[in-house]
Amino acid sequence: MKKDIERDIPEVKNVYVVASFEYNKIFKVEEWTIYLLNDNSEAIETVLIVSKGESRTKKTSVLRKKLEVLPGKSFAKLEFLHEDVLEVENIFQVTYFIDGKLMHKDFKFPKHSLKSKEIKDLPLLSSKGIIAD
Repeated sequence: MKKDIERDIPEVKNVYVVASFEYNKIFKVEEWTIYLLNDNSEAIETVLIVSKGESRTKKTSVLRKKLEVLPGKSFAKLEFLHEDVLEVENIFQVTYFIDGKLMHKDFKFPKHSLKSKEIKDLPLLSSKGIIAD
């Protein structure tokens, strides 16, 4: 069974976790909305996302989400970040298959990194925001 598992997971390319600074019409506030972007021409499959926030003194709940397929050149809304969780490091662990290969990357927004003055144009979205490291 070990021989079936590749030793090196290939580098993730053209898949991003972004925070888009958007106006919420329902609550009439500006907020950070998290999206998963697939800028590949191929679909990614069996996408698992685990998100959490942590610092030395605080931890958030762990959220899990699964997408069967995220088509090429598309995006999916994952969650919005409440103002309170901007004070901790927000981590999005993304695992998926593309062309039958397992891919994984931890995307991070360091604490206090989501600031409206830092925003720029985002790929695939018609909004501005910040791309996770």
